[in-house]
Amino acid sequence: MATNFANRGEVFGHGGNDGGADGPQPCIKSMVDQGSVESHRFFLARKTAWEMLKDRGYNVADSELTRSITEFRSVFGDQPDLERLHISVSLRSNPSKKILVVFMGTNDIRKATVCALKGQILNESLSGLILILQSKMNSFALKELKSFPFKVEVFKIADLYVNITKHFLMPKHEVLTAEEKQKLLKKYQLEDKHLPQMLQTDPIARYYGLEKGQVVKVTYSEEFVQFHEQYRCVV
Repeated sequence: MATNFANRGEVFGHGGNDGGADGPQPCIKSMVDQGSVESHRFFLARKTAWEMLKDRGYNVADSELTRSITEFRSVFGDQPDLERLHISVSLRSNPSKKILVVFMGTNDIRKATVCALKGQILNESLSGLILILQSKMNSFALKELKSFPFKVEVFKIADLYVNITKHFLMPKHEVLTAEEKQKLLKKYQLEDKHLPQMLQTDPIARYYGLEKGQVVKVTYSEEFVQFHEQYRCVV
């Protein structure tokens, strides 16, 4: 037992030795995040939002995907201003289609909040809006979202701390184009109703912003099952 504890000074960076041939070991304090929890939360959620937009076909700079927590804090600070966190990008295949990502505050979201936001962004010629919530949104506010002239999606900030598509157990998902879907149905002489279903509320469907009738190709890794592909139709 004495031998095991003799090296704790090296492992945790204490003591006066030089750490052996590999040099001094770093203090465990250097591995602890010294910034605010709030900035860390926003960093994780915003990074996932950028990845989600790229996977949907939007024009996303590589620098946004590789930005570190340190770089994030140097730009936005330890207590980020929500307006500065907004994201606005255009679709690669159609630059006229632009989507806006808005981080909402910590107060409960009511109809008046949504109406005020609507007035602020209607001049931006958007084709889509994503709201990232830190608080509850009541039923009147949710109903008001349906009055927007474009699709509005709502995510809780905690749902974006981790990109679910990057989990090692998650099979690969590919969204088929309308043409690819028709080729598939024609090849196997199928209709939408004959395909396995994926609910529009499924986390993967929400990640890709899928609409009813779209088809997703799901490829399972042979590490877990024999190499297998299937198609699912969003309902």
